[in-house]
Amino acid sequence: MPFEFIKTKIPEVILIKPKVFGDERGFFVETYKKEDFENAGIKGEFVQDNHSKSNYGVLRGLHFQKEPYAQAKIVRCIRGIIYDVAVDLRKNSSTFGQWVGVILSEFNKHELYIPRGFAHGFCVLSDEAEVVYKVDNKYAPECECGVIWNDKDIGIEWLIDEPILSDKDKKWHSLKELGDMGELF
Repeated sequence: MPFEFIKTKIPEVILIKPKVFGDERGFFVETYKKEDFENAGIKGEFVQDNHSKSNYGVLRGLHFQKEPYAQAKIVRCIRGIIYDVAVDLRKNSSTFGQWVGVILSEFNKHELYIPRGFAHGFCVLSDEAEVVYKVDNKYAPECECGVIWNDKDIGIEWLIDEPILSDKDKKWHSLKELGDMGELF
């Protein structure tokens, strides 16, 4: 099998290590194979691919979409290095409010599967980074939502001290506020 699927401390969030075939010419790697992913428990039809480029210190997130347009994601970094984070927003989950963070890079070629019901964000650790990710539902601006990146109740240990944030990402609510508003899964 060209993939190794590793459950993280939140078992539904899966680190994917593809097999890389490399020689003096370069490398070849399969990044997605529906049958293998389904056998590993990653089911669903991925309907859209997204690509972003960011500079060092940029933090994007923590984003999610509310029902009925919640999204699962398969994230990878094709250029540079990022710290990728998933936060469990499922109210009835034993891991509610917990987070997983992994390094994704052009060098390790790892991917992260983030199921529906999670917020996602990343920060750029290299001069620049390009991130591509598959989603299993379309983008719906009316369902876009987020958790503030530095929510003390979540306590993410970002690997940068002073992130560069969009105006939107500076204004997201805390996990507690989102729960009080009924915006969680």
